[in-house]
Amino acid sequence: MREVTIAIVQMKPLLGEPEENLVKMSDMIGKIASQQKVDLIVFPELITSGSELGLRFTEIAQRIPGPTVNLIAQRANDYGIFIAFGMASKEKVESVLYNSAVLVGPDGELIEVYNKVHLRGEERMAFREGFKMYVAETEIGNIGMMLGYDLAYPEVARSLALEGADILCCMTNWEAANIDEFKTYTRARAYENSVFVAAANRVGEDVTLTFGGESMIVGPRGEIFASLADETDAETGAPLEGFAVARIDLDEVRKNREEFQFIQTRQPATYRTIVRKY
Repeated sequence: MREVTIAIVQMKPLLGEPEENLVKMSDMIGKIASQQKVDLIVFPELITSGSELGLRFTEIAQRIPGPTVNLIAQRANDYGIFIAFGMASKEKVESVLYNSAVLVGPDGELIEVYNKVHLRGEERMAFREGFKMYVAETEIGNIGMMLGYDLAYPEVARSLALEGADILCCMTNWEAANIDEFKTYTRARAYENSVFVAAANRVGEDVTLTFGGESMIVGPRGEIFASLADETDAETGAPLEGFAVARIDLDEVRKNREEFQFIQTRQPATYRTIVRKY
C-alpha cells in the first residue's frame, strides 16, 4: 500500500491583502499539521490575493521564488509536508502576469510552478495564458496541478494522467451559482482517469462574485473520501471556511486502471479533431 494523507482547505481570502492572507494560511497549516500527520495540504486558487483585483494584480503579483513562496516553503519545512496553493505571479517583465499554482516540499524547496492555461472572463485582461502542464515526481506520489476553469477541460486531467499523475491538485475559485459544475467536473475527472483529485475551492465574496466551497477529495471511482459540503452557516446556508482530511491508497490508481482500462484502450489516432484550433 502507498498511503498518503491529504488535507484540502476551504478559505476566504481578503481581497488585495496578501500579508493578512498569508498569516491566515500559516495559521491554517499549523492547525492542520498539529492535529494529525498529513503529507499534502491543498489551498484554493489565488488564495494569497482574492480574484477580483483587475489592474491591482500588477502591484500584488510576485516573482517565483519570492517572499510569498519562501514563507509557505518555510511552513512546509516546519512540518515536513507538501503544500500546493494559488497566487498571482510575474515574470522579469513586470507586465507579464500569470495565475499560478505552486508546489513546495517538506525540505522547504520549490518543486513546481504551473501557470493556468484556461483563463476565463476578466482573467484574460489581467493574466497571460500558460502553455505547459507538469507532473512532479515526489516521494508521496506523482502530483499534477490544475487551476479553476482547467477543471472543465477533460484534456487537462487526461494529459496529466498520461504523464503519470496519481494525484491532481485542483485549486479553484468556483462560483456558488455554478457549484454543480464544480462537483460534477471533479468527480468526472477522477472517474475518467482513475486518479485521485484533491479539489480545494474558496468561499466568501470579492466585489461581484460569491464563491461556493464544497471542496472535496475524490477517488479513482468517483468516491468522495472527504468533503466540506456540509460546512455551511446555519442561518444563511453559505459555505464556511474549514478543512477536510482523507487518507488514500495510491495503489488504487494502478488497480483501477488495470481493471477498467481507460488509459490502455484509448485510440489516439482517431482523436485528431480534439487538438484542432477552431
